[in-house]
Amino acid sequence: MATGLSLHVGLNEVDPARYEGWAGTLIACENDAHDMARIARTAGFETTVLLTPDGTVANVTSVLGDAAARLAPGDILLFTYSGHGGQVPDESGTDDEPDALDETLVLYDRQFLDDEVQRTFRAFADDVRIVALFDCCHSGSTIELPGVTDGDRGRYLPEPQQRQLYERDRTFLDELRQSLAEEASADGTDPDALLVSACQDNQTAADGDVNGAFTAALLRVWDGGAFRGGYRDFHRAIQRRLPPTQSPNLYLTGAPASDFLHQRPFTV
Repeated sequence: MATGLSLHVGLNEVDPARYEGWAGTLIACENDAHDMARIARTAGFETTVLLTPDGTVANVTSVLGDAAARLAPGDILLFTYSGHGGQVPDESGTDDEPDALDETLVLYDRQFLDDEVQRTFRAFADDVRIVALFDCCHSGSTIELPGVTDGDRGRYLPEPQQRQLYERDRTFLDELRQSLAEEASADGTDPDALLVSACQDNQTAADGDVNGAFTAALLRVWDGGAFRGGYRDFHRAIQRRLPPTQSPNLYLTGAPASDFLHQRPFTV
């Protein structure tokens, strides 16, 4: 019997001491993590939930590393993230990002590059099914990885803070990218993973009073487990429930098996 492990990260704020005084307060991200964990537990996953101060780079990578050590071919990892998303310039030339930007998960203590997400996924054995669901801004390819209407709370790191943090951390980011590029080159393969994200790389995702807009749409589509389609159908159904300014993305890396893509979501 297959094993399912899941990690659910929800950050209603970040550490202002690490983000130049910016706390990035949101409302619904912890709710999103709890609701996604509830789906996962019902489906038979062993779940881990990291909320706000526990949503650090060290904790996220530790949980994912432990999962990589445990899961074997045919098993499944589910990784959900709800919080801010960011973008940083990629001036190193080590990536093929068409917009010359790296997308980031804005974790509690620092931004986590899309290339770092890829590194954590490459640690998994071949044929482990990897599913990522990211409810954050700029998340269209975060595993390679203009939109909010007036009055909505966007889940994005504001540009002035983003620029300030980039100038502060430029040397660290350049060295990190170079290290990640060398690791990826040595490995030579991309992990077989699929991402269903809240929006495209150039869009923002809305927070809400109970759930983020993307997670709220996902929960309605899932309908307590009544949904019976595959991942592509799941993505399209969520997409239909959101406005054009927030268009969820289905993004694949490597070569996920067709039977995996046609499975009902959250199938262990």
